[in-house]
Amino acid sequence: MATMTISLPDPMKEWIETQIRAGDYASASDYVRDLVRRDRARRGQEFTLEELRQLVADSRASGVGSRSMDDLFAEAERLAAARDRVRD
Repeated sequence: MATMTISLPDPMKEWIETQIRAGDYASASDYVRDLVRRDRARRGQEFTLEELRQLVADSRASGVGSRSMDDLFAEAERLAAARDRVRD
């Protein structure tokens, strides 16, 4: 594993140390690795503001959907599970 040295302002260092004391992370390295994993996942699903506006416009123009709430929740759970697999 490679080693990297970084400099942080005191408030950021304190924040990381607080997360470690809370038991959320084992070390500062663990915290940074989690940030990198989340950033990589987010960038893989990132939309520009213009793309988001277009998605909203398309959604509004499509009218009322015919899918049931059960179908929508099942789809949301499937997407969440897929996103969790990307993070691991």
